[in-house]
Amino acid sequence: MRTVRTATPRRYLMCPPEHFRVTYSINPWMDPAKPVDPVLALFQWEELRDLYRSLGHTVEVLAPVAGLPDMVFAANGATVVDGRVLGARFFNAERTDEAPAHLAWFRRNGFTEVREPQHINEAEGDFAVTSQWILAGMGFRSSPLSHSEAQEFFGRPVIGLELTDPRYYHLDTAFAVLDDTAGEVMYFPDAFSPGSRKVLARLFPDALLATAEDAAALGLNAVSDGHHVVLPRGATGLFAPLRERGFEPVAADLSELHKAGGSVKCCTQELR
Repeated sequence: MRTVRTATPRRYLMCPPEHFRVTYSINPWMDPAKPVDPVLALFQWEELRDLYRSLGHTVEVLAPVAGLPDMVFAANGATVVDGRVLGARFFNAERTDEAPAHLAWFRRNGFTEVREPQHINEAEGDFAVTSQWILAGMGFRSSPLSHSEAQEFFGRPVIGLELTDPRYYHLDTAFAVLDDTAGEVMYFPDAFSPGSRKVLARLFPDALLATAEDAAALGLNAVSDGHHVVLPRGATGLFAPLRERGFEPVAADLSELHKAGGSVKCCTQELR
């Protein structure tokens, strides 16, 4: 019998790609020699924003800052759990100034428990939240020291997972939460160290495992409301398995943003 899924209204923070370009390379996806169409990038972003709203979700908009081309990837700016905000501290100098812009937005919008972190973390790029745990990526960007900082601040167990493939430099490129209440997830095993694969198998024995092809299409860079799973349209191999589990996959085209190594989740910070 297929599981009956219920969508939960969410509140998201997004930042339009008005200044989006690929002018430097800080991950294997980025090639400054490949042109970016900024008009198309903005159109694709607007389609994603409007899609969320059509599904019943609230989208708040963070004003972009000139000179910060990766600010469109709003998931990297902060992690919000139970209304508490842990800011980001970026690994690469090119993105450093994004962090204060995010924290200023939260302070202006009524969030009172806002923490500027001591250790490097790239927010929901490397933190994935379920009802029981926070899964925390490490190996390329976020420091393992940020895990204890997040655990102390949020009061939730933080479980570290080591990433080993530079194409999947953030946890959200290799792992997605499908149902945060039931603890259902999908992930790409080959992106993780052997020990972390064992941890994932123990925590999530019934997880949906992605193929190399779907991971390369950034299919794990997805956002779920517990029923609808918004994911890149190129991750075609995930659609049928998601439907078999009672989810409704919803395709999104963010091909221009893929040129910087980001897709649906990278553009979407959840305000829990």
